[in-house]
Amino acid sequence: MPPDAAPKDAPEDAPEDSPEDSPEDSGDAEDGREAGPLRRCLVTRLRAEKTAMIRFVVGPEGEIVPDLALRLPGRGMWLSARRDVLETAVKRGVFARAAKRRVSVPADLAAAVVSGLRLRIGETLGLARRAGQAIAGFDKAREWLISGRAGLVVAARDGSADERARFLTAGFLAAMKAGAAVAVVDPLSGADLGRIFARERVVHVALASGRLAATVASDAARLAGIEGGVVAPSGDAA
Repeated sequence: MPPDAAPKDAPEDAPEDSPEDSPEDSGDAEDGREAGPLRRCLVTRLRAEKTAMIRFVVGPEGEIVPDLALRLPGRGMWLSARRDVLETAVKRGVFARAAKRRVSVPADLAAAVVSGLRLRIGETLGLARRAGQAIAGFDKAREWLISGRAGLVVAARDGSADERARFLTAGFLAAMKAGAAVAVVDPLSGADLGRIFARERVVHVALASGRLAATVASDAARLAGIEGGVVAPSGDAA
């Protein structure tokens, strides 16, 4: 693919305050213009929490690299976690304008973001399992949900809708009575979850409230946005 060279003039359909008009404003704390947890999307111009967005940097060879852990060095370029936003950024040469240089955009950039987020979710679930903060299986996971210990439920994306409803009904009623809000996400397949918990297949996982549950919830939301899906119902996993 040819370098993502930006045209001299902004496209006619670009809004007045589009990123093409102010490429230097990446909304990254590293340039001293914006501190705190909020960043501005280069396409929509909306601000959001860093953990709800996708950060990109320019790699050593001038390639655009997704920084899903928000740790890579370099000036960050932030996009809302939506596939249409990512596609617009590539189409309009937003990365080159924000970086103020010629860059190359991988043809599989969206796929790289998706696979990277799935990997992060799997690794975080593995950490939670080893720390005793995650349990798998219909009965054990629902026991956590009913007892109020669960702050997040991870369901297999290819699981039975009827089985999921049966799992959630009693658990959510108990959680609601206890005043707890529990999110349900389904970023991975049953086979993927099974590999994390050393089983052939896992359909239901419960995570204790805390940082690891919050990380899985935010990564699952970003993944759903890039894949074009919706995470529901949502709640507080912190």
